[in-house]
Amino acid sequence: MPKEIVSRGEISKRELAKGRNLAIASAAAPLVLTATPAVLTLLFLLIFSWTPPVAATIFFFGFLVTIIGAVLGLSLSGFFLYRRASWTREMRERIAANGIRAEEIEWFRHELKGSEKRALADISRRDLLLADAYRETLASRLTATRIVRSSKKELLMAQRRKNKLKYSKSRNLERFREQIEEDVQKISGINEEAKEMLGEAEARLQMIEAAAVRGTSLAESELALKKLSARAAEIPLALESAKMEAEIRKELEEMEDEPSDVMSEREPQKPFERTN
Repeated sequence: MPKEIVSRGEISKRELAKGRNLAIASAAAPLVLTATPAVLTLLFLLIFSWTPPVAATIFFFGFLVTIIGAVLGLSLSGFFLYRRASWTREMRERIAANGIRAEEIEWFRHELKGSEKRALADISRRDLLLADAYRETLASRLTATRIVRSSKKELLMAQRRKNKLKYSKSRNLERFREQIEEDVQKISGINEEAKEMLGEAEARLQMIEAAAVRGTSLAESELALKKLSARAAEIPLALESAKMEAEIRKELEEMEDEPSDVMSEREPQKPFERTN
């Protein structure tokens, strides 16, 4: 379960409570719906089992209700777990939109490599300051990895929109082509910068691991770390801006194409000619 942190206003306490309640419900549903009929059956057996036929009837129906409750509880647990997974995925996307911070990496622990988890645990035992620097760099690495993946997807979508323009008959075809080309160049630049940041973060992680083994400090690398952290917060905003511009231009293109398509379907009406 991710550490519940109110992250820069993106996640409210109410939303955190929703995730916590979904986790509790997924764990409690099978226990409550199985234990309740079982306990009631036991009580009824102790109170109303005057004769063997009555006891057998209570036991049969109690056992049947307990089985039904267990199945229903497991079904509800699966439903709540699915809702919890959807909620967690939504929260992660909202956190990552503005860049992941060091205290937020618990939300993305499943994205960490096994070697990074082991190194973080080992460094945390040795040096708390180095552990903070390692978490900061891990946050930058996670952000860069997500930006590389997202920008690659956006590039593919921009290329598809560009290819669709070949079959368009819009009056502003050339303008749309230039705008999409600008989007491609902007997203390509973001992708390259994210790859560079990813390389810097991975090199930084290795340097911190080596420093932890040697027992040295990170005073000489403090400036590089601050620079890397700043870029981790700026690049996601640039990518979001490029995505919004691409979506707006796509809507404008559809609005431009729609009137021309409608007009092409209409045939010109001939003027009414009066015959003598």
